[in-house]
Order: sequence, then structure tokens, then C-alpha cells
Amino acid sequence: MAISKRSPIVMIHGAFCGGWAFDDFRKPFEAKGYAVTAPTLRYHDCGREPPAALGKTSLIDYAADLEKLIRTLPEAPILVGHSMGGLLAQMLAARGLARACVLLAPSAPWGVLPSTLFEVASAQTLLLTGDYFSGPIAPNSRVARANALDKLDEKERRAVYARFVPESGLATFEVMQWALDMRRASHVRARDVTCPVLCLVGSDDRINPPSTVARIAARYQGRAQFEQFEGFSHWLIGEKGWDRIAARALTWLDTVEMAKAVRETS
Repeated sequence: MAISKRSPIVMIHGAFCGGWAFDDFRKPFEAKGYAVTAPTLRYHDCGREPPAALGKTSLIDYAADLEKLIRTLPEAPILVGHSMGGLLAQMLAARGLARACVLLAPSAPWGVLPSTLFEVASAQTLLLTGDYFSGPIAPNSRVARANALDKLDEKERRAVYARFVPESGLATFEVMQWALDMRRASHVRARDVTCPVLCLVGSDDRINPPSTVARIAARYQGRAQFEQFEGFSHWLIGEKGWDRIAARALTWLDTVEMAKAVRETS
């Protein structure tokens, strides 16, 4: 059965980035006939000197902005989220706002324990810097080069990092120190995510490692599929071979869209 009309796609970027992060990654999806929107989160279009309000912007605010966008679409979209964007996709899916979710190296929701010493040490180091959660956090070249952009060649690494912008201290706290967050901003009730979910992660990802992403997938039981890609790190959307990641997502989405077409014609 041919797929006559494909669901819209909303691609949600991660921390320190903007919609530009999907400039290349979105192209195979558009070539297949998907209408792709890649919004830039609040204050992430202000360059390296954002307003102070960014620092107090919550994951809840980001999700509210995205929900407004989604509700302007003709139907529930497929959500493709990278890193923090993968967490936001889960939050939105729990509100019934997703046809399906493709989570690329997603950050974990409230209650999912870290599975590596690197994750624990990163969170502890950030906490020891003081009240980082009260203002914008500037991107850190050393951290980005070592952990997020480590698989890129030097020219690509410099080009991508040059576009990084500050991130909300509060949102970072809600992701990395969720146990201390009394509002439980990143909480996602697993049973409310009723759509199919695909979780893709690189074998060498230290920020959101395979063992933790597997825990995320396990929360959604039979609705989620977990796959690990050997040799990839955190920047799945732009590392050499990123087209393999896109192709796998598209193959999976074909099954989701086919099931949708069957339902609509039955």
C-alpha cells in the first residue's frame, strides 16, 4: 500500500543549539515527502549574548512553546528530538501530541538513573560550580570538543561550535539534577506515551550513553525500539555517516506511516 500523505515532522534540537542543527539531517526526510519544521527554542536565536531571562527558562517553557507550534499543524506530528530535544519530545508525547517519536541520543526523563560514572561525575561537577541554575550557561569549547563533537574533523568541529549559544541554567539543572528538582519539570509518565518510539544512540556517546538510553526505551515497554550504532558519539545528526541514522529512522517511519494508512482506509 502506498503512503499517500505523510505526517508532518517537528525536529527538536538539543542544548546550546538551534534549529540549524538539522540543516542537513532534515534533507532525506524532505526528499521522502515529509514536511519538516525545525524550530529554534526560546532565546536560542540571540547569539552569544542572550537576555538574562534565558537563565530562568524551564523545560516546561520550552515544551509550552513547542506545544503551541504543534497545535497549529493539521495533525499530530512525528517528533524527532536530539539530546535535550529528545527529552522534550517525550514530554510532548506524554501530552498526546505525537504520532511517533524518534529519539536521537535523548536525555533521560525524571527518575531515570544515570548508568555510568561519567554521567554522575558530570552532574556533580556542574553542581559544585554554584548556583549555575540562575543564569545562562555559556558553551564550553573543551567540553563540546571532548564529548559532543568528538567524532567531527577539526574543520567541522570549529564550524559547528561557532554556532553554539548559551543554554538555560534552569533547564540544565532540570535535566542533570532532576533528583533535586521539586517541580519535577522533566517528569514523563511512561504510560501516557502511547505512540511508537524509536531510540537511537551511538556506542561511544558519553553524554547520553547506550546503557542509559536503553533504560529510557525500557520505560515504554513494547512501544519502544532501541538501537545502538557502533562508532558514533553524541552528534548523531552530523557525524560522518549521519545519513545512516536518517535512513534507519526513515525505514522505521515507513512502518509507522503504513500502519496509519491502513487505519485510515479501514
